[in-house]
Amino acid sequence: MTTNLFQPFRLNDSLELQNRILMAPLTRCMADDDLVPTQQMVDYYAKRAETGLIISEATIIRPDAQGYPNTPGIFTQAQIQGWRNVTDAVHQAGGKIFLQLWHTGRVAHTYFFGGEHVLAPSARQLEGNLSRTRELTYQMPKPVSKDEIAQLVLDYTKAAENAIEAGFDGVELHGANGYLIDQFLHHDSNVRDDEYGGSPENMARFPLQVVDAVIAAIGQDRTALRVSPAAYFNIASDPRDKAVFEYLLPELNKRNLAYLHLGLFDDSMSFDDLGGNATDFVRKHYTKTLVGVGGYSAETGSDAITKDRFDLLAIGRPFIANPDYISKVKQGIEVTPYSEEMLATLN
Repeated sequence: MTTNLFQPFRLNDSLELQNRILMAPLTRCMADDDLVPTQQMVDYYAKRAETGLIISEATIIRPDAQGYPNTPGIFTQAQIQGWRNVTDAVHQAGGKIFLQLWHTGRVAHTYFFGGEHVLAPSARQLEGNLSRTRELTYQMPKPVSKDEIAQLVLDYTKAAENAIEAGFDGVELHGANGYLIDQFLHHDSNVRDDEYGGSPENMARFPLQVVDAVIAAIGQDRTALRVSPAAYFNIASDPRDKAVFEYLLPELNKRNLAYLHLGLFDDSMSFDDLGGNATDFVRKHYTKTLVGVGGYSAETGSDAITKDRFDLLAIGRPFIANPDYISKVKQGIEVTPYSEEMLATLN
């Protein structure tokens, strides 16, 4: 039933995957206090090298990108070396790995980096407490200036170059789930009236500038992007968002990315603003390699690939519970169910 998952898949002339299953990015908050990957992280990723492609946990591009405790960075030499230990171990085990690059935008907090403010497209504050902390509440962000936008593009680019130095096979830009790049793409978080807001072309400008700069630095074959056309996490929905993605997705189609990755937790959800399912909406507007995700099993994911809803399947939490997920699925062995207490350790 899942034979198609275990066929090799050629992303492009540079990269061929040993199967169609990707390990989705999973925030684990297990880096050390300097945000350097640890030996536990080396072992954790190496155990999962049978997957076609590992997408690392989201990794911050600079200090003010941090919104969760002990999330790894890629902006110091120690962090680069820590990740080099990870990529060496994954490659020695026969795997491939992309680094997911992250700036949390208004989801960040000055507690983590000692700055004066957090940055976002607009002064639109989230309500509530930061995830994985007990006492920190979200702060009112400072709208980024045009000079700060230009610097962010440079910092994403430098982070991508650092990732290649650290031995990664490529990078996935985190443009989903209500973080900085995604904040530019939704009307709830972007109320700018300059060339970065208001119209679909303007709201997509910064995300495309980042994509183009990273492509210029490391190549389109090593550059991927994650997107969330449906606003459901850290952002409120707005029917005008649909037009933004109807502009963005064809523009991305022109850029021959390594892949485009959906950012959602449950692909059975239907969104009125998109006229249905988020994956089907993206597939309608984007014809290149698409990664599906969101509560799939190997069987349901295989069926979706057969129906051409997407090309590659990303599996998340089952990989936490099953380092040997690929072997188990191949052999028809029942996988261990995921449970939240598994987040306390890296196995």
